[in-house]
Amino acid sequence: MALVYFKALSDETRLRLVHILLHYELSVNELVRILGMGQSRVSRHLKILTEAGLLSSRRDGLWVFYSSVKEGEGAAFLKAAMPFLDEDAEMRADVEMAARIIEDRALKTRQFFNTIAEHWDTLSREVLGGFDLAGAVCDTMPEGCDTSVDLGCGTGIVLERMRGRARQIIGVDGSPRMLELSRRRLAGVEGEPEGVSLRIGELSHLPLRDCEADFASINMVLHHLSNPENALAEIRRVLRSGGLLVVADFDRHTQERMRLDYGDLWLGFDEATMSRLLHAASFEVVSTARYPVEQGLALNLTLARRL
Repeated sequence: MALVYFKALSDETRLRLVHILLHYELSVNELVRILGMGQSRVSRHLKILTEAGLLSSRRDGLWVFYSSVKEGEGAAFLKAAMPFLDEDAEMRADVEMAARIIEDRALKTRQFFNTIAEHWDTLSREVLGGFDLAGAVCDTMPEGCDTSVDLGCGTGIVLERMRGRARQIIGVDGSPRMLELSRRRLAGVEGEPEGVSLRIGELSHLPLRDCEADFASINMVLHHLSNPENALAEIRRVLRSGGLLVVADFDRHTQERMRLDYGDLWLGFDEATMSRLLHAASFEVVSTARYPVEQGLALNLTLARRL
């Protein structure tokens, strides 16, 4: 296989592509933007690298995302070879531009939620219909919970239902406007409501201490993230050993309009993909339930335990 790998990497553009995709998963259009080349040329190089076993692709609706392989001989080969490229100025510039693209994704998401915060409850009802998501999440909370956290808490609907079921509840969101609406819902007056801590922060770097929470929920959030793996790894960090996590998110679908209407980056996750993501973050899946909602969509509610 070594000859196949060396042949695939014998072109400068393919070296650049592999080096970028070792760091980030990116769409074809994003790679075109970084390399400043035509789409057909970039796609041809991606095909060669994929057929050589150095890249993997993921189709999500009309979009295709590429990343370096993470297991097997190809991954071992890249791990050995790619450090020699890290000192190259052009390679570093590629990765820096890729990082800015990922940051732009996150910025657009924050701006989207700040803009639609006042209407978020209405938008959610259009999708969820009569399904009581907050009730379903709270039904998974263990008795005698000390600290419970809702990540991407939005306007505080789930936090409101968590109240009284845990000594302390914590809400985290990246949108200042969403947190203000949560504060209003929970307090009714200015100031932090008793027994509630509302914190601004990114899900890839949570404003919580190690092992601070007994129970965590993340609802309708992962499909807005460029890298759900990073968020799940952070959730594991802030949960105590044996702590429970409930993930509510769309089952895999093909409705591209969700990207525009709701700012989605992923078109849901099937049960196998969610299990893989949780396992990679050192969670054990306890149960999964599927609930049909509105607009031909379905919601998966996955309960997992931190190992």
